Formats: sequence, structure tokens, C-alpha cells
Amino acid sequence: MIKKILIANRGEIAIRVMNTCREMGIKTVAVYSEADRTSLHTQYADEAYCIGPAPSNESYLNTDKILEVAMKTGADAIHPGYGFLSENANFAEQCQKEGITFIGPDAYAINTMGDKITARKTMTAAGVPVVPGTAEPITDIDAAVKKIMEIGLPVMIKASAGGGGKGMRLVEKEEDILSSVQGAKSEALAAFGNDSVYIEKYISSPHHIEFQILADKHGNCIHLFERECSVQRRHQKVVEETPSPIMTPKVRQEMGQHAVAAAKAVNYSGAGTIEFITDDNLNYYFLEMNTRLQVEHPITEQVVGIDLVREQIKIADGEKLSVKQEELSQHGHAIEMRIYAEDPDNNFMPNPGTIHHIQFPLGPGIRHDTYVHNGYKIPIYYDPMISKLVVWGNNRMEAIDRMKRALSGFRISGVKTSIPFLSRILEIDDFKKGRYTTHFIPKNEEELQKRETCTEDGENIAAITAFVAFQNQLQKQIVSSPNVVSSKWKEFGRKKAVTRL
Repeated sequence: MIKKILIANRGEIAIRVMNTCREMGIKTVAVYSEADRTSLHTQYADEAYCIGPAPSNESYLNTDKILEVAMKTGADAIHPGYGFLSENANFAEQCQKEGITFIGPDAYAINTMGDKITARKTMTAAGVPVVPGTAEPITDIDAAVKKIMEIGLPVMIKASAGGGGKGMRLVEKEEDILSSVQGAKSEALAAFGNDSVYIEKYISSPHHIEFQILADKHGNCIHLFERECSVQRRHQKVVEETPSPIMTPKVRQEMGQHAVAAAKAVNYSGAGTIEFITDDNLNYYFLEMNTRLQVEHPITEQVVGIDLVREQIKIADGEKLSVKQEELSQHGHAIEMRIYAEDPDNNFMPNPGTIHHIQFPLGPGIRHDTYVHNGYKIPIYYDPMISKLVVWGNNRMEAIDRMKRALSGFRISGVKTSIPFLSRILEIDDFKKGRYTTHFIPKNEEELQKRETCTEDGENIAAITAFVAFQNQLQKQIVSSPNVVSSKWKEFGRKKAVTRL
């Protein structure tokens, strides 16, 4: 039985895993780089160990150091979160050799589904529909150009060895073929150390729909329905929701069955996601599989009522799935928005720095996964995501209205964030009506462009003014209630506010 888990990750996902571990009575070990000494996950764990300098290849990707800490602390298992080592087959094998449980699938499943060409072949054999395209990875430029001409434009060029938008090019014009192939191969080599690509027919008006699956080590596999992830910028998800506004019960059932078949084709165990590309007529095709927990997993948890991390741990511990497919259903609607420290008015440039003040939204139906705090300095070395803001409502419009309220109640000073941009998305007619594709942001670029906003100094002054007004109101209450003892913390806060002014 697993009694102690090392979380080989950082930030909000590390804390997310630790929360479930605490509920299950499992001890946790945090690892951190020198840049993350003050990160909340280092304080929240039962134990925390520095594993190297800020660069991830010297810390969070240092498998030897992570395993050394795991053995030193007596950790039974390692949870990789998402990113970093979560889809690293070699690391999964290393854990197995050291007698440490890797909370995720085995190396075979990671390798098979991680290579897009192999994954396509496997899905075809399993009867899962795939987008027309190449059956083998292509390394020769001339061969790639020839294949594109055979398939016919438009096509999408993709890196065979990885995802996340790296090594990806849409080709719509014949004169762009050669430069697109060269660019995709060059970027793929830099990102994954492998410049092979594959080519798919491009689906016009594409929707990005993914199915969450869970599979145990006893041959049982279920899906937990779909997530709509079509609001994307540069092939990166910005907003996710469930249920999908375009889905029908019939297509949902069919896609779910294909998602389960895809997982079973590689003897999968653990939590994973089968991603599909879907057109306006709800024709769908296998896109890829993420052999890990997704960033957007909370919206599935909110609607289905299953703790996915708890299920991951129980599966890794050899237990059977705790629920059957027929016992699952969707309740209400959930939306997730990713809050980034970036400047949406300056080409979304990362905006790391010190958070002077942060106030999270509260109220019914709001979930907030984060790791930052007042005075926290967001490092320049990692993804600048501050938090994941998740809302639940009885229906889609209630969830949208709740997200508007949550964004308006989110206060942060010291760094620029994507909050204004996200708020504009909710006002776009196509989004409100659920009629959007992966072209949503480019299509609505004009409405999403920069608006006049308050300067950072103005925001700071407004926050201080609100704080002083609140303190004055409390003081009046104290005067009217002589039995209430004045707090020295309030006096200290009042002095600090005056000092900042």
C-alpha cells in the first residue's frame, strides 16, 4: 500500500496532488529548484528537498536526483503531475527498476501513444477513426513536399516526436509548402531532438474535443465524458469547458466508446486523455493521446464528481476502478480559464515579477487551483501560469455568468495578467452561443484587442484605497462595540498601507 508519494513537479499541480494525498492519509515529499524556494508547494508538503538550479534540465528533469530523494525519503511512489517527466517513458522504467511505483501508465503505453505515427497505426488497427495522412514519419524534405501534393491542400504538418504546438505548421497555399516543411522540421529538432514529421489532411472549422479516461490494471476502462478545448492561441488551450456545447448524446456515446477502445489498444492503466478533432458536422478523428493528467482535469471533476488524482493513486496501488461506466453521468456545466502572468496587449509576453497583492474570487461554484501568494516572485524560468480558475453552474449560461463574476473579483497587482483578455472572451457572441472553433481567437481578434485599462500604479492605489476604507469601516464597528478588542495586526496593516502611499 502506498504510504508516501514524491511529487516530481512544481506549482499548482504539486499542491493539487498533495491535497488528495492529505485526504487519503498519504505523506508527501516536494522537490524544488533554487528558483522555487518560496513556492507554496515547498511549504505544503510533509518534506521538501532542493534538487538543483533553476533550469529545469538541472532540476525538475534531473531523474537521477529525483530518484535519489525518493529513495532517501522512503517514498513508495512518484506522481509526475503534467509536463516535465509525466510522459517520459525512460523515467517510468527507472522508477520500476528502483522498486518505486510510477503513478501513470507503463513505458510501452507512453512510447506507443507518444509517437504520433505509431499512435495512428495503433488507432487504425483498433478501429478508431484517424485523419487521412501519412503512415510513416518523414525525414526527407522532398518526400514531405511530394506527400503534401498527393494528399492535397490544406494540410497540417506535425512533429512526430512531440506536441504542444511545437513543429506544427498549417499549409494552405502551394508557395508555402517548402518553407513550412523546413520550419516544422527545424522546430521539431530543437524541441524534441527529432526532426521527423507527419502530414495530415487539415479539417476546416475544427473543434478540439477530448475524452477523459480511467483504466485499471485489471482490464477495466471507462471514460468520464468530454471536454471542449477549442479556444486556443498558437495551438495552446486558453479556455476549456464541459459538456461541449456542440455535442449530442449519440455522438458522445460513440466517441466515448472509441476513447475506451484507444486506451485498451495499448493496455493502458491510469488517467489519460484521448483527443479528437471534430468538424461542424460532428465527424471526428483521433488526434493524439496524452498519457498523463491534463491541466484542465478539474472541470471533469466538477461535473462528474470523481477525484481523478485519487483514482490515479488507487490504480497505481493495484486497485480496481471504483465506478462503472453506467454509474457515471454529467451534472451541470464547468468552465476553466488559465490565469497567466503575461501581457495580452504586448503579444502575450511573459510578465514575471513580484506579486504585491492578490485577492482570489470567492463564492458559490468557484474553485481556484494555485500556488502563489502575496510577495511571491514569479520566476522567469517556467511557464508563467499563476492559477486555474474553475467555475461550476447548473447550466452553461449560469457557468458563464459565474466566471464573469469570478474574473471581476480576481485582484492582483505587481504583474500583468491575462484576466482582461479572458473577460473579453466571455463577451464574444460566438462564445456565448457555443458556436466556436479553434479559429475563435483569430476570427475575433478585433474585439479581443487592447482596451484602455487602468495602469499598474492606478491599480495599486485603488487596492490601497479599498484596504484603508475597509479598515475604517472595521474601526467604526469597534467603536460602536466597546467589548471588541482592537487587533495589532490591523494597526500594522494600516501603517504598511500608509507607508506604501
